[in-house]
Amino acid sequence: MAKRVLSGMQPSGLMHVGNLFGALDNFKRLQTDHECFYFIADWHALSTNYEDTARIREYAREMLVDWLAAGLDPERSTLFIQSRVPEHAILHLLLSMITPVSWLERNPTYKEKQENIEGRDLSTYGFLGYPVLQTADILLYKGDFVPVGVDQLPHLELSREIARRFNMLYRPVFPEPQALLTEIPKVPGTDGRKMSKSYNNTINLSDDEPTVRAKLKTMVTDPARIRRTDKGNPEICPVFTLHKSISAQPVIDQVNRECRTAAIGCIDCKKILADGLVTLLTPTWEKRRELAQKPKFVDEVIDAGTRKAGAVAAKTISEVSEAIRVG
Repeated sequence: MAKRVLSGMQPSGLMHVGNLFGALDNFKRLQTDHECFYFIADWHALSTNYEDTARIREYAREMLVDWLAAGLDPERSTLFIQSRVPEHAILHLLLSMITPVSWLERNPTYKEKQENIEGRDLSTYGFLGYPVLQTADILLYKGDFVPVGVDQLPHLELSREIARRFNMLYRPVFPEPQALLTEIPKVPGTDGRKMSKSYNNTINLSDDEPTVRAKLKTMVTDPARIRRTDKGNPEICPVFTLHKSISAQPVIDQVNRECRTAAIGCIDCKKILADGLVTLLTPTWEKRRELAQKPKFVDEVIDAGTRKAGAVAAKTISEVSEAIRVG
């Protein structure tokens, strides 16, 4: 029997190339031999964006379109929107009753995000307790595996601890989810920092070819290469880092060699990168155009995913209610 994989993404903005290399490519690989549940975590988006919800529905739909365009198959993966399955909120409530506050306060990203996200008051119960909602998302479907990077392991361990506590207090209902460690490549944005919606440095999957090429033209390079004849150091150049995720190995080797000898300039290097990225994204763009002509199909995917996820979720909540003798 295929093992079940569970993962979700917040619709806090448009999907970008970093999401493609960091998550979607992995999602596609997993759906070939696992039972995959992938959801759009719109309730999670409220944990940091509760004051500005105007575009969450739009971003949620665009995210699903990007998933389909990038190759997620609704025949092999269950694709759904979190808020369409109210059992997520029910299990979140029930698990919050047994989760010690000290467990949440030691969450490594709790204080980090409070310090780094400016202009938003994150001293809310929802932000403190979002790991419990995250746990509910996983346990609701009794996921065997959760694909995570090494930096996310503490979050998954908290989910495992909550599952153990529930099973100990009542009776065994939940398997402890295991980490499916994935190597997440470093994908720099146009300003050299990590590609992120919050930095406004992204190359979006929905950008057209002229926009992609224009954005890459502005991308920062090795700061020591002031003149065309200056020799560069690819290891500190964000453009070269992006080459590693996009270009074929012979191209990577060529750029590495010719940058160091000044045989190639930054403008030419960016053009090679742009050509490679356009080639890579063209099938996704074509699929997006096809989906734009079939809005009912997108609705059908959401409805079908909601029905399947909802049936699994309802069964789990029934087991939980029986275990705690409530409801």
